[in-house]
Amino acid sequence: MKLAKLPDRTAVKITVSIPPELAPALDAYAEMYAEAYGAAEPVQELVPAILASFLESDRAFAARRRKGS
Repeated sequence: MKLAKLPDRTAVKITVSIPPELAPALDAYAEMYAEAYGAAEPVQELVPAILASFLESDRAFAARRRKGS
């Protein structure tokens, strides 16, 4: 599983809407996370870690951040 176990965290709340076809995929990901780590986490707790993982793995985004743009 690409996503590591979630660390302790303090959240900043934002609201997003997702397309209906993404909801079942996120639910399935949460199920896979629970199987991998033996601890169920609600989708809303996984989404920030999924987004962080995505941003950290985006080389173009990382390069631009390093440049300060």
